[in-house]
Amino acid sequence: MFERHKDSKTETGGSPQQDNATSSAPNSTPISSVRTTAMIGPTIIIKGDITGDENLVIEGKVEGKVDLGSKDVTIGQTGRVRANIDASVIKIEGEVHGDMQGEEKVVISKTGKVQGNIIAPRVTLEDGAKFKGSIDMDPAGKGMSESPVASLKAAGKSTPGADAAGAGNNTANVKSV
Repeated sequence: MFERHKDSKTETGGSPQQDNATSSAPNSTPISSVRTTAMIGPTIIIKGDITGDENLVIEGKVEGKVDLGSKDVTIGQTGRVRANIDASVIKIEGEVHGDMQGEEKVVISKTGKVQGNIIAPRVTLEDGAKFKGSIDMDPAGKGMSESPVASLKAAGKSTPGADAAGAGNNTANVKSV
């Protein structure tokens, strides 16, 4: 009974070893469609510019520039970056010294330490995060053409406790120790 099964494999033109080799062959799917995130490990040090078309997690050290445009960058807890970062979403769990521009948002977690300026429409500073720099949440000035205080004053209404010099400005200088 078992030999007839062996014979049928031989009759189909393949040996059992060949059938196993073809069945365990990897799928010919391109790597770029499978892998969505690249990683710089904790023992890796990179000095120079990083560009790419996939998400990136940095657990090592990077000096230079990180430009991923529409992709996401995460600086892990062991990550130490001395670079300007340009990405869609930037999440900081480690340390960054440099300016950041996030197309969607920038998040500094409770373990994150940042020294630099942030430009992004949304910024999150978790409780315990350390940040020294400025935040610009309306870089193109699209949000407000005129400050609310100035429009109230023009209408002749009182603005108790408001300071016309800084009202309506989406730029904040934040210092935390």
